[in-house]
Amino acid sequence: MDFFCYHRDRAGSLPLRQELLERHWSYMDEFAKQMIARGPVFDEPVGAGTEADGEDEGRAVGSVHIATFTEAAQAWAFAFGEPGYQAGAYRDVMVRRWRNDLERTMWDFEGGKPEGDGYFVLGLGAPLPVGDATVPEEREGLIAYGPLLSDDGETWVGTVALLRADGPEAARAVLDGERYAEIEVHGWEFGGRR
Repeated sequence: MDFFCYHRDRAGSLPLRQELLERHWSYMDEFAKQMIARGPVFDEPVGAGTEADGEDEGRAVGSVHIATFTEAAQAWAFAFGEPGYQAGAYRDVMVRRWRNDLERTMWDFEGGKPEGDGYFVLGLGAPLPVGDATVPEEREGLIAYGPLLSDDGETWVGTVALLRADGPEAARAVLDGERYAEIEVHGWEFGGRR
C-alpha cells in the first residue's frame, strides 16, 4: 500500500529543521527503497539553483513523502518517527493512503528535475467512491499523481499531484476545481541529499 505523508512546519521552526537536516536525511535513507516521491514544500516556487537547506524563513512550509508500506501502522510509525516531528518542528502531520496512478517514482519521471517550476498540489473534497478518481488526460509535467483514500481504500477524499508547471495557476489547473472544497498549491522540489 502507498501512503502520502505531509509534515507542515510550525511557525519559526526553520532553524530547528536546518539543525536536524542530516538526521532527517539519514532517517529517510532507511526508507529509500520504499520512496515514490519526496521533497520540501515552499510557499512559492523555488528558483533554479536554490537549495532547500538555504531557504529563508518565509518560504519553507513543510515536506512531503510518498512511500510504500505493507500496513498502515508502518506508515504512521514512519511519519511520527521522523526527527523533525520528534523535535517539535511541525504543527501537524497528514497521513493518508494514496494510489500511484502513474505507476512510477519521481526518479522515473523523464521530464527532469524541477528547476523553479516544481509544484505540490493538494486537493481535498467530500468523500466519493474511489472509482470516481481519474488521472488528467494531459499528463505532461506530472511527476506523481493519485487519489488520497480512506483508511480502507474504498473512498476518495482528495488528490495529490507533484508536477512541473508554468506557474501556480497552471499547477492548480491539474485538478478540477469544482470537485474540491479546498486546493493548496505550493512550490516543491525533489528531496534528498544535496
